[in-house]
Amino acid sequence: MADDAAVFRLNDEQAIIQTADFFTPIVDTAYEFGAIAAANAMSDVYAMGGEVLFALNLAAFPPDLPVSILSDILRGGAAVVGSVGAPIAGGHTIQDKEPKYGLAVTGIVHPARVFTKGGAHPGDPLVLTKPLGTGTITTAIKQEKVEQEHLDGAVTSMMRLNRVAAQAAQAVDVRAATDVTGFGLLGHALEMAQAGQVGLRIRFDALPWLPGAWQYGADWIFPGGAHNNHDYYNSHVTYTRPVADWQAMLLHDPQTSGGLLIAVPRGRLEEFLAFCTVRGQPAWVIGEVVEGDQVEIV
Repeated sequence: MADDAAVFRLNDEQAIIQTADFFTPIVDTAYEFGAIAAANAMSDVYAMGGEVLFALNLAAFPPDLPVSILSDILRGGAAVVGSVGAPIAGGHTIQDKEPKYGLAVTGIVHPARVFTKGGAHPGDPLVLTKPLGTGTITTAIKQEKVEQEHLDGAVTSMMRLNRVAAQAAQAVDVRAATDVTGFGLLGHALEMAQAGQVGLRIRFDALPWLPGAWQYGADWIFPGGAHNNHDYYNSHVTYTRPVADWQAMLLHDPQTSGGLLIAVPRGRLEEFLAFCTVRGQPAWVIGEVVEGDQVEIV
């Protein structure tokens, strides 16, 4: 099972993490689009347990749009990368009919402290570090049905880095983690289950949701990726409690710049949560690792 980024061991103390990600605008404000795209691209470094060293811009831009828009996108990206003390050291831009932006990101990690999707053990608590619902909310933007307070909440969440969550995980010797992005919560949970040859039991009522997620989900406002995820992954999920069709679809909702899904070593949950509390990092205990090979919603 492929992990979230490539890791190349340099020596006994250092390994390089390399990843890249870019996408089309999901919000209407250029600066926020750039910031979200940067946070999303950096997330895979944190999902591997590393720190960002530097990044390169990846951009496509229509020649008939004002260059000031591209400037705002790049400023948003630079601000987020700069917030962790890392530079953007160049990049590449091409002309295209639709704007696209993201980053190629280089990080560093100790070779013995890399997070992978495998490595979870039965009895480990499962923790999620961001609320869910960005896919349905950003689709509501495109359909001009979003409420401003819901948009603001989603943007704030998507711009939040997973750095502190990764640091908290390193502090308690986590080995199994991933970030929740395009395959939705259940897709990425199944990746962890398959890679670790374990089962994951997720408590539906413990899941955190962004304001507005249930409203738009109940109205069946979903991106196409949610339907694709549902078709591909849902047969591998066991539901032992009643879940409405739209609620099940929310579990497959593709996330942009989602949180980390972490299997915290048994006996170290309180230490992990205390680390997060001191540093203002949200964290929700959503279930546990169990014997088996599937994901169960209870």
